[in-house]
Amino acid sequence: MAKRPSIIFAFLLIAALIPAFTAHAQSHTKKLTRAEYIEKYKDIAIEGMVEFGIPASITLAQGALESGNGNSRLAREANNHFGIKCHQGWEGPSIKMDDDKKNECFRKYESAEASYKDHSFFLSQRGRYAFLFELDKTDYKGWARGLKQAGYATNPNYANLLIDIIERYNLQKYDLYEDDYVVVNEYPEEIPEDKNREYKAFAVGNNDRKIFINNGRKFIFARKGDDFYKIADDFNMYNYQIWKYNDLDKWDKLQEGQMIYLQKKKKKAETAFHTVKPGETMHNIAQQYGIRLKQLYKKNRMKPGSKPRTGQVLWLQDTKPEK
Repeated sequence: MAKRPSIIFAFLLIAALIPAFTAHAQSHTKKLTRAEYIEKYKDIAIEGMVEFGIPASITLAQGALESGNGNSRLAREANNHFGIKCHQGWEGPSIKMDDDKKNECFRKYESAEASYKDHSFFLSQRGRYAFLFELDKTDYKGWARGLKQAGYATNPNYANLLIDIIERYNLQKYDLYEDDYVVVNEYPEEIPEDKNREYKAFAVGNNDRKIFINNGRKFIFARKGDDFYKIADDFNMYNYQIWKYNDLDKWDKLQEGQMIYLQKKKKKAETAFHTVKPGETMHNIAQQYGIRLKQLYKKNRMKPGSKPRTGQVLWLQDTKPEK
């Protein structure tokens, strides 16, 4: 009986401490407002726009809407801000949640930044979104309606919800920031500098021309004074084949040491990415990897004739098919 007061005191002490613990926990789980969410992730969205061409306003609006301003369970427990499901080919961590069906598989990321990066990959890799990259990056209404048309979400009012967020918070201003941002590339160099590259010798042709192999395609290095006619004559080919296989015009002049393919180049390279170096063009990058210039533009959602930016990451391979 003598110990009962101490027990009562202990209960009273615990009861008194519960509100303090609750207040402390709530302070660490304070929900973000939409304005706070936008301020927190706007730089990441702009960097994604510079690298992939997706309007920052669209990325921010989608992130805010899909994640409940970063407060949804999917965002808190899986850092998934865009509601992207696992789909075929996903080999990363995942989380099960009810959505259109019970226990659906959603991607799980190590950080919100990784989720934003994967969102850019997701849209740029899948064919059903390809038409969006033909729109101007300031056409946020076209992008919003296009996302709904392509089936990103089942909500029939999805496009209007995105547009409303963009216009209410003036997110379209971020679509004009491209020239003020420099993207720091996280991808490793895939292929060494040209001067350090070694090519496998395949054979020796007429006039002692050494034939090499790159990406499974035969090529030579042009000699001083070479033109399409000399090369075609040495290899018993038509003139037009030489300039066509090398994405050149028949009036182009060849330079000593220039890579000249004797076969049609492939649609993809043996490596996944290339980081653009100062002075590089889309044409010489296509030659470096033995891929067709048209395919290089297509894989990167770029208009033919446009120039790459120094530090830009270019896709060189086909993307994984959707489920």
